[in-house]
Amino acid sequence: MPDNTVPTFSFTVLDPALKEAHSVPRIKGLVWAIEAVPGKGITPLEADEVQRILQSPAVEDPENDVLLEANSWCWLHFDTVHRSARSHVGRLPGMPEDVGMMLAETDYGIALEAADDTVWGALPAFDDALAEEDREICAWRFAMRQNLLITTRRTPIPVLGSAYRSLQTQGVPRNPAGVIDRVLRDFTGTVRRQLGQLDDELDRAEDVLLAIEHGSDLGHLGGIVGKVRRRATELRRVVMPIDRVLRDEDLDLPDWAEDDLRDRAERQIHAALDDLIALQDRARSLQDELASSQAEETNRRLCIVSIVTTLMLPATLVTGFFGMNTGGMFLASGGLGTIFAGGLCVAAMIVTFIFMKMARLF
Repeated sequence: MPDNTVPTFSFTVLDPALKEAHSVPRIKGLVWAIEAVPGKGITPLEADEVQRILQSPAVEDPENDVLLEANSWCWLHFDTVHRSARSHVGRLPGMPEDVGMMLAETDYGIALEAADDTVWGALPAFDDALAEEDREICAWRFAMRQNLLITTRRTPIPVLGSAYRSLQTQGVPRNPAGVIDRVLRDFTGTVRRQLGQLDDELDRAEDVLLAIEHGSDLGHLGGIVGKVRRRATELRRVVMPIDRVLRDEDLDLPDWAEDDLRDRAERQIHAALDDLIALQDRARSLQDELASSQAEETNRRLCIVSIVTTLMLPATLVTGFFGMNTGGMFLASGGLGTIFAGGLCVAAMIVTFIFMKMARLF
């Protein structure tokens, strides 16, 4: 490389979703580096161009002619899975120290901050698991100015790949805030699809609960509702902090990012949060109804056991009496003693049954 101030590495890390991505300069941890021109498209950047952009005052002055096209902006995406890459990202030239440290962090967290013309933060996304319901929540980080976007991640994140491809298929937004808006839009779309699947699970459980007959097992329905509530709680713990930071009145976004983040992104996240709260309320109501049905079924079975026990009590006393090994027991001789004792047991049960009916005990 012409500039030896930045160490290089001998391999390129690419997201699996970006098989068709442009080849990128071999700068430590760099996955892709592109220049985006609204109305035209994107072009890959060479290593010397990346260094020039990072070290130039253009990161602070959008009117500086360091970029190749007027009104263009650049996107540098880094993989920070390796310690050396994190160390390099944490010392990127042109970025404040606290922003560089944030870009190199590995702990999960949600944040959004702005100072002067710079916006940075950490936002959630889903990993690249094949099944949508198996996808775990992870975080990616970004820092942007009007003509520069830097993103970092530790695990492959499909929404970033989708945002990259959208620059070719859907056009280039006027500034990097449009990319953040697209990523949040894809994230909320995934959340809503998962909410739709969870809602279908509740529909099936509700149909079974309404058509259920006495004696059916309600345990598997409790498992379905519990799964829905557990996943909904996980999603709410992610969506609510985003909604909170976007609605923070103390967050002073620059004018060029206000429309994309404060308006469109905030509406998308808030709508997803409303759907999530509605799903949680429905799951809670269904679980209460399920618990009531289980309690009713338990009481019904206990009532049957109590009636049978009560009916058998007089017969138990009769058999206990005739089972005594004492002398002089009447009916001990003759061939009708057993029949008489059995009839006495049946008569005692009938009398007890009539008494319980008259007393309205069942």
